[in-house]
Amino acid sequence: MGTPGPRGRPARRRRLVDEPLFDLPVPPPVTGLPEVAGGWPDEPVARVLLDSGVPHLDREFDYLVPRALDDGARPGVRVKVRFGHQDVMGWLMSRGSEPSTGAKLLPLRSVVSPEPVLTPEVRDLARAVASRYAGTVADVLRVAVPPRVAKVEKALNAEAESPEATGAGPDDAAAAAAGARPDPQGRFDWTRLHGAEAFFGQVAAGEGPRAALTVPSAHGEWDAADLLADAAARTAEAGRAAVVVVPDQRDLDRLCRALDARVGTAGYARLTADDGPTPRYRAFLQLRRGLRRIAVGTRSAIWAPVEHPGLVAVWNDDDTLHAEQRSPYQHVREVALLRSELAGAGLLLASTTRTPEVQRMVESGWLGEFGVDRATIHAATPRVVSTADSWETERDPLLARARLPQAAWKAAREGLEGTQGKPGPVLVQVGRSGFIPALICRDCGTPARCRHCTGPLGFPDRTASARHETACRWCGRREREYSCPDCGSPRLRAGSRGVDRTAEELGRAFPNTPVLSSSGDHILSTVDGTPALVVATTGAEPVAAGGYAAALLLDGDSQLQREGLRTPGQVLSRWFAAAALVRPRDHGGVVVVTASQEDVVGALVRMDPPGYASRQLAERRELHLPPAARMAEVSGPLDAVLSFIELVELPAGAQELPWIGPVPVEEIAGAGAGAAGSLGAAGEPPRHRALLFFPYGAARAVVESLRAARSAASARRLTDPVRVRIDPVDLP
Repeated sequence: MGTPGPRGRPARRRRLVDEPLFDLPVPPPVTGLPEVAGGWPDEPVARVLLDSGVPHLDREFDYLVPRALDDGARPGVRVKVRFGHQDVMGWLMSRGSEPSTGAKLLPLRSVVSPEPVLTPEVRDLARAVASRYAGTVADVLRVAVPPRVAKVEKALNAEAESPEATGAGPDDAAAAAAGARPDPQGRFDWTRLHGAEAFFGQVAAGEGPRAALTVPSAHGEWDAADLLADAAARTAEAGRAAVVVVPDQRDLDRLCRALDARVGTAGYARLTADDGPTPRYRAFLQLRRGLRRIAVGTRSAIWAPVEHPGLVAVWNDDDTLHAEQRSPYQHVREVALLRSELAGAGLLLASTTRTPEVQRMVESGWLGEFGVDRATIHAATPRVVSTADSWETERDPLLARARLPQAAWKAAREGLEGTQGKPGPVLVQVGRSGFIPALICRDCGTPARCRHCTGPLGFPDRTASARHETACRWCGRREREYSCPDCGSPRLRAGSRGVDRTAEELGRAFPNTPVLSSSGDHILSTVDGTPALVVATTGAEPVAAGGYAAALLLDGDSQLQREGLRTPGQVLSRWFAAAALVRPRDHGGVVVVTASQEDVVGALVRMDPPGYASRQLAERRELHLPPAARMAEVSGPLDAVLSFIELVELPAGAQELPWIGPVPVEEIAGAGAGAAGSLGAAGEPPRHRALLFFPYGAARAVVESLRAARSAASARRLTDPVRVRIDPVDLP
């Protein structure tokens, strides 16, 4: 009893302190799981990424897994969920026991397919790529995983259950995939490259070496397809998977023929959209199920879902086809760098040239290099003649006005007749397709432009040239009554000549000689070794059996005069690619280049791609331009670009980075595009562009700020959407 109170009652102070006033039950934690008959399965919460490119929806949402969908709802499968007032597709990223929010959860609507097409490695790679390029993971996965073809899944399931019905057992497929049938004749001689044997030794040991390779030739003993096929086969023989990416379909066809001879048709899978959805999805599932260890293909093949990757190889990273044209506009080279680092796989960047991006990594020590000594380069490369040197200029007084100088004509004749070696085909590389793609005024030299869209005018074929009927390369409109807007003259002359016009002129210069054309929709993959003139645009050069006897690189100065920071390097890259198809100098091979820019031509004469790339990189460092620095481009309507820049909160230490622009930009995306500052065909406002340059040390924070600004702009819907690109290859 307590001490008595004022009225004689004992005090209750101790009890009020020691005992609760009310004995109430403690409520259980909110889980968001409603009561259902039979209860929920283990790990009932599915974290789903919506298949939507909307930036502010780029996160995972929680859904419930009904017991009926428990078996099929595995991480990596496609699912259908209810979001808002509609059903949307999504990716089941993971499962857990507790939701991440106290909100009421909805159940999964269905599992589209029990096939887990999204592997954990590709999932993590997609997140890294989206983070690097300020994009959304859903946009990346749309490129990484091909559309589903249900009949392919059923067919592969039937083959797995009853292999005797198809005549191919799983042991046979596994043996072929592991490279159990190597062809000794198809092996590439890696001893000519210093460091190559150590590189593959590290790959076989489970390590992830990284190296760059600049090959002096791309045919014969240095055939690029044999090199890549043997690299992939050696990796598969070591029990690891290989991914090889090439720029276009022609390179892929050559690589597949080399792999057919090296490991057999069952030893690899081919991934390319040009094959159609069914073959592509079948090859994708074969890789996903471990039935193949070698994946080859074009751009999207970098995402091949192989098990235990040991080598990621990219051929000719300078090719513009390696740049994705859809958001977030990633480049195959950068995806390969991220994948090799995340997966611990080897990385091989091989080409006939060297880009400043690769040279930066080589000079920093992050990327190794396969050494090729000068004696080997001299023995494998042709002799290069520049028509701009003083000796050639003195011999040919009309050189400056001639499109086919005397040295080029002589080299072509000697190659066709076999004066310096065995007769063979002669490659003629031109800068443009078509007949006469560009016209200028004969009197004042003003470029001829379309009156409707200001696009360039040209003669599409010989008939149009005879009729004096011009055609716009943008909108396609034709007209016969053109007059110069500056001087009023109706007379026109060719500003440049295309592949068709060049073939016609060479046919007259070399009578009784076959003339083959390769450009546009009619691209030749190979030609035989018989004497012929092969006229091709840049990038469409076929491979000649035994190599070309000579190569004529025309229109060099006109190609180098095009605008763009990367123009000189890209033109030189195309020249190196053409020269790599010519016979060695000991067999009479010669290359004639018609250009006067000394540093570019000098690099070709010396056959020194790394040296030119190193000089380019040094110049970019002085100017703080890519790849010495990184760059972001924001484009769209002027008001939208300005509003987006205001939303970007640059991190500490980067607030002083200046935005360049916005300024109007010229649209050259397709027909009907207007000139700078003009309205588009549908009356849209002109597009403007702003650029931001930032150092590598601040790159992660700056890109995250841009990504956050995209999400904020999307959620608020205050302005029109803008396009954000990180490190675009088509620099202004």
